[in-house]
Amino acid sequence: MESRGQVASHPVIDEAEDHARQGLLRRIRTPRRPRFWFEILLIAVSYWTYSLIRNAVPEQKAQALANADWLWRLEHHLGIAVEDSVNHALNSATWLIVGMNYYYATLHFVVTLGVLVWLYHSHPGRYAATRLALFATTAVALLGYYFFPLAPPRLMHGGHFVDTVVVHHTWGSMASGDLKHMSNQYAAMPSMHIGWSLWCGLTVFALSRVPWVRVLGLVYPTLTLMVIVATANHFWLDAVGGTVCLSFGFATASLWYGALPYALPRRVPVPGRAALLPVRA
Repeated sequence: MESRGQVASHPVIDEAEDHARQGLLRRIRTPRRPRFWFEILLIAVSYWTYSLIRNAVPEQKAQALANADWLWRLEHHLGIAVEDSVNHALNSATWLIVGMNYYYATLHFVVTLGVLVWLYHSHPGRYAATRLALFATTAVALLGYYFFPLAPPRLMHGGHFVDTVVVHHTWGSMASGDLKHMSNQYAAMPSMHIGWSLWCGLTVFALSRVPWVRVLGLVYPTLTLMVIVATANHFWLDAVGGTVCLSFGFATASLWYGALPYALPRRVPVPGRAALLPVRA
C-alpha cells in the first residue's frame, strides 16, 4: 500500500510522456530547411562570440613561449622539425610568400563562407549537421587556446623564423604588424586554419559531383598546411590539433543527428508533401 500523500504512477501516462519526449527529441534532431536570415545571424553572432572569447583568453607570454620551445623540441625528437627550412626557402621567393600572406589572411574566411553558402543552396538537408560539425570544431578549439597558450614560430626567441608579414610589409596576419594588438598572439594551438580548411575540403570532396571540384577540395587543406608553415604562423603539430578538433566536430554532429552529415538526405521534406524534393545530379 502506498504511503499517504504519495502519487501513484500511471503506466499509460508515463508511456505517453516518454513518447512525447522522444517525439520532441526526434523533431529537434531532424534536419530542417535552413532559414537564410537565421543562418546569417547565427554565423555572425557565433564568429563574434568565438573571436571575443579567443581574444579574451589571457595572453600568457612566458608560458606560451615555454610551450613553443617544448613543442619545437618534441618535433625535433619526432624528426619533423623542418618548419624553419620551409619558412626560409619560400621566403626567398618574394612573389610566392606575399601571395601566401594574402592567402592566410583571406581564404580562411572566404572559402569557409563560400562552402556554407553552397551547402545552403545545394544540400539543405545536410546543411545543419555539417554546420554543427564546423561550430563544434571551433568551440572545442577554445579549450586549446585557454589551457595551452602557444607562441607561433615567428615569435619564438632564438627560433630564427621570418615573420613574413612584417618583412614584406603585407596585410596578412591579425597577429602581426599593425593588427597584432587586435588578436591574441598566443593562440596557435590548435590551428583553425587547418580545422576549417579540412572541413571545407572534406565537405566539397564528399558532396560535389564535379571531379575537378572534388580534387580542389583535397588540394585546399594541403595548400593551407604549406601556407601556415611557410608564413611561420604554426607548427606541424598545430595542424594535428586542428584535425583532432575537426574529428570532435564530426563526432558531435554524428551523435546528434544519428549519422555522418554527408550520409543524411540531400533535401529536406517540404511542408505538405510526403516525399523529398528530387535530387539533382
